[in-house]
Amino acid sequence: MRKTIKVEYKKLGKKKLWAQALFETNTIELDVRAKGKKHLELLNHEGLHILLPTLNEDEIVRISTSLTDLLWKENYRRTEINEDTPMQDGDF
Repeated sequence: MRKTIKVEYKKLGKKKLWAQALFETNTIELDVRAKGKKHLELLNHEGLHILLPTLNEDEIVRISTSLTDLLWKENYRRTEINEDTPMQDGDF
């Protein structure tokens, strides 16, 4: 079964964080100032923490940066918030 991950945007500078994963609620807190490729990297990184909690930080960094580079090179860009095309499992 697919996990639903919620993303909340906050100012995290006082915590000296760009983002963090909250496992108990499957929530990513992401700093509002993250833009472009860094935003994508943070989503990938924290999402992997929630989806694959047994991986260590080095493994998460390796996978998330590789995934970010792949998606960025393929011209993935955040352009729409609402998407009406279903995912492979039929969910939106």
